[in-house]
Amino acid sequence: MTVVVGYIPTPEGEAALDHAISEAQKRETRLVVVNSSRGDALVDPRYALDDQVDKLRSTLEAAAVEHEVVQSVRGREAAEEVIDAVEQHRAELVVIGLRRRTAVGKLIMGSTAQRILLGSPCPVLAVKAPH
Repeated sequence: MTVVVGYIPTPEGEAALDHAISEAQKRETRLVVVNSSRGDALVDPRYALDDQVDKLRSTLEAAAVEHEVVQSVRGREAAEEVIDAVEQHRAELVVIGLRRRTAVGKLIMGSTAQRILLGSPCPVLAVKAPH
């Protein structure tokens, strides 16, 4: 089985990654890190750049976790990419980071976290970044 984590290079993404590593270690399973962009990855702050991916890989190797980093730029929502990875890898757990948003912000923009929570076929662990 597998643990999947939705990762973006932010404090929320780092908190999700830390918890996902811990879960993968406890479960003695593989970790799939999903980072995606809907459009131009070079200007999308949620898409990890080469140096950020190198740091990510170093963190995963130091944790001695079997892992795969999946980056895609296919014009799809991040929630779709995460749920596809969950289904493809038959994940037993998804880990996502949460950030505080206003009710109006959620209404206008939607919530990637909410779409993952409602669409995931397996349990979802949602974590907040430390203050």
